[in-house]
Amino acid sequence: MNSDTRLQALSEFLKTRRSKLHPHMVGLPFGKRRRTPGLRREEVAQLASVSTTWYTWLEQGRDIKVSTSVLEAISNALQLKPDEKKYLFALALEEGINNELSLEDKTLISPSLNKILQELKYCPTIISDRHCHIIGWNQAAAHVFLDFDTIPLEERNLIRLLFERKEFKSLAVNWDHFVQGFLAIFRTYYGQYFADNWYSQFIEEMEQRFPEFQELWNRGEVSSAPEVLIEFRHAKAGKMVFSLTSLQVQGDLDLRCSVYTPVDHTGTEEKLKRLIENNL
Repeated sequence: MNSDTRLQALSEFLKTRRSKLHPHMVGLPFGKRRRTPGLRREEVAQLASVSTTWYTWLEQGRDIKVSTSVLEAISNALQLKPDEKKYLFALALEEGINNELSLEDKTLISPSLNKILQELKYCPTIISDRHCHIIGWNQAAAHVFLDFDTIPLEERNLIRLLFERKEFKSLAVNWDHFVQGFLAIFRTYYGQYFADNWYSQFIEEMEQRFPEFQELWNRGEVSSAPEVLIEFRHAKAGKMVFSLTSLQVQGDLDLRCSVYTPVDHTGTEEKLKRLIENNL
């Protein structure tokens, strides 16, 4: 991501977070003739104790110097969550990491991680890298989602598949909610590795190919590990309910383990066992 792209991402994020706050949420009067959604720029500046002009420049994506103390004040004014705050700091302070992933990085997982993956027999589990490229999965995941072995290696990107493959679109009862969790994770990587040009190229491609991607991406959600309750309508097993837990795997490759745990008393685990045992 070059400097212009970074500043644009910073600008869009600040605008999005400002639009989600309303005066009553921060103790300000609503007032009259309010034509903009959320807070005005001058209100954010007032809450952060900075000049309106300076905050306007920051939100416009101008290349200005910022300090951690001022960013702390803006984070508090916008009521940012911890992951959102990290994203803001990474973009504003140019703290992105510039190391690219090789093809080998996209194909290898350690024997110990692979064993953990296979031991989660009745919990569909996917291992992905910081590009959200799928590099490992277990048998349960192949039965609930699709057999990723049938997809060429270069096309096994989870974000792309969520929009591209009808299997995913027809599976999740609330597809928008399902996808938004992964886009929130993807944005944390985008902020952390903004110096990696792969991200801006991939986002541009997705926006051109899938209009719904742009709509969901523009919501600006950021979360490193959202916990989501997901209901699936599986073509062979019917209703299945999982709790998604996303875990970061420590190591140089910054891998992520997404585990779908069957929710108790929903019959989900029993249905999954039948799918696997009968090879459906």
